[in-house]
Amino acid sequence: MNPLLTHSEAVTRRYFLGQCTGVSLGAMALEGLLQNAAASEPERNAVGGLTGLPHFAAKAKRVIFLTQSGGPSQIELFDEKPDLAKWAGKELPDSVRQGQRLTAMTANQKQLILPSRTQFRRHGQSGASVGEWLPHLGKVADDICIIKSMHTEQINHAPAMTFLLTGHQLPGRPSVGGWASYGLGSTNRNLPDYIVLISKMQRPSDQPLYDHYWGNGFLPSRYQGVKLRNSKEPVLYLQDPEGLPRELRRGMLDGLKDLNQMRQNETGDPEIGTRIRQYEMAYRMQTSVPELTDLSDEPEETFELYGADSRRPGSYAANCILARRLAERGVRFIQLFHPDWDHHSRLTSWCTARCRDTDQPSAALIQDLKRRGMLEDTLVVWGGEFGRGVAGQGDWQSPEAGRDHHPRCFTMWMAGAGIKPGLTYGRTDDFSYNVVENGVHVHDLQATILQQLGIDHERLTYRFQGRDFRLTDVHGKVVKGILS
Repeated sequence: MNPLLTHSEAVTRRYFLGQCTGVSLGAMALEGLLQNAAASEPERNAVGGLTGLPHFAAKAKRVIFLTQSGGPSQIELFDEKPDLAKWAGKELPDSVRQGQRLTAMTANQKQLILPSRTQFRRHGQSGASVGEWLPHLGKVADDICIIKSMHTEQINHAPAMTFLLTGHQLPGRPSVGGWASYGLGSTNRNLPDYIVLISKMQRPSDQPLYDHYWGNGFLPSRYQGVKLRNSKEPVLYLQDPEGLPRELRRGMLDGLKDLNQMRQNETGDPEIGTRIRQYEMAYRMQTSVPELTDLSDEPEETFELYGADSRRPGSYAANCILARRLAERGVRFIQLFHPDWDHHSRLTSWCTARCRDTDQPSAALIQDLKRRGMLEDTLVVWGGEFGRGVAGQGDWQSPEAGRDHHPRCFTMWMAGAGIKPGLTYGRTDDFSYNVVENGVHVHDLQATILQQLGIDHERLTYRFQGRDFRLTDVHGKVVKGILS
């Protein structure tokens, strides 16, 4: 209490606050917060992005992130280590492991080396080394940049994938697609800025995909990814009931908008504005989504390019075609999720199966974008949350052997939109265990994705709970060595 106030003044103030009919201190505080939120809502440009963005000329108009959930094995697919054959069945040297953490699944077994189960071949003028399980990707080796020196701190799936996509291992922060949507908006007013497609697997997968991977975190909810379901009804509750005329729906939405606008004027709650926009978006999507997902207008050569599985709705191949169609329509961020790369056992069987799912469609997407003149302004990213370890899990000699999680080095590739084609970047040690040259941290990857979109990752921030947050937290450097 201020000692300069008299007792009667202090009592009067308490009495006044206590007598405020129907208004609690909490309600007064909430109203103040909402008004502050409304007042701090930044100005937006014609496409819904922040005024002043992009910060500089963008190389990428859009991003297609081909997310391989579970941790693809770099040892079989990209990181050729022919000398491992000499170490087959021998224990990993302590000088290589350096006391690094193992998961509970292999911490109590000897770290006996399992050489690569595949052969590698050189491809294109670049001579890029790609495992034989990815023959189609080898054909576009001169169009992609292979980054062998990715690394992260997270060793388990959910924290690692959350970290890869949101910049933090715990849920609650916006995904990279949400940040792109918040900063840049989209030129397409009939589809969301950020769309997610999930593969419909031919066998059940135990690899969970959590909604926060494409969530908005503390950003307004309009920036969360919109998941298109791989079924007859891509978006639930989008279609009107039979017999409801479209003009009646339009009138209902207009009336609802007026009511919501009145409430927003009273409270200043920015989420009401989001609700108004999303109702309008849903109305426009009633026409745009059916047209988008109807592949009957695609020529026969498209299905031949992407492979036979592209005719199966919800397959990874069909989703790659949808990704190209979304890119054509100006959607800012498109993310595909393909699960079941977690091969703790039966590596030879299951990894080859996932390669069959994704190899031809991924390569076809690069070819398709290139022939349409879209690769030059579309950034394509392929990869998972971490890699696999060099030691065999289980009996290394058995066909049942697999590999455990490995965060210290793994491989991703990028293509298009100012990324150097035909480049292999970074290097690991002789055991594909540690990065020894040009390491690329997850935060560096995030900074580079934003860079190609014309965003300075240090300047795209959002104030939450008294702090300015960004995708890369307080880390991240643009990987200039892969930029043309």
